[in-house]
Amino acid sequence: MEIKDRILNHAQSLFMRNGIKSVSMDDIAADMAMSKKTLYKWFENKDQIVQASMTRHLMDTQGDCTVMMQAATSAIDELFRMLEWTKQEFSNVHPSIFYDLQKFHPGTWALWQAHKNEFILSQIIQNLRRGITEGLFRADLDVEVVARLRLAQIEMQFDYNIYPFRQFGNERVSQALLEHFMLGVSTLKGHRLINQYRHVTEEE
Repeated sequence: MEIKDRILNHAQSLFMRNGIKSVSMDDIAADMAMSKKTLYKWFENKDQIVQASMTRHLMDTQGDCTVMMQAATSAIDELFRMLEWTKQEFSNVHPSIFYDLQKFHPGTWALWQAHKNEFILSQIIQNLRRGITEGLFRADLDVEVVARLRLAQIEMQFDYNIYPFRQFGNERVSQALLEHFMLGVSTLKGHRLINQYRHVTEEE
């Protein structure tokens, strides 16, 4: 593996575990048993490392999401696959990550915003249209409006003013919001399928 990739791997691991603000160039160099001089040969500052890490992470994420969409047997299966992926993805993420990006790394925050407003939004729209075609989601949905509602939900789950991390775990919030959304857009056929995934039996 190239030195640059190794640096990004170590840095990303530290960021995820400790938050971005609390990790210094000294910490990254020490974690790699590397001199700071060598580290600075590849990256001028921490901001460059943060941006390169996020760029690579978002590319990997887009690849994972595309594979999930193609493998899913239905629009609802796709959402449950995404829920499991999200649980794994964020199970070891430090709660300050998004706050740190927004406050201290505006260039990288802009990358995340573009990913959210372009890639994630397009995925949501495709999923809603697929669900309508499959008869799982209501045909009268205003897709453009509802897709942005779902996008706002995704952003909301990382707002620690609304869901303080010490009180609400990420997994708990993401599952509750997604299930609320799915049940709101689904037909009776869709509800039945959702309940199969949730192992819930209810009277019609």
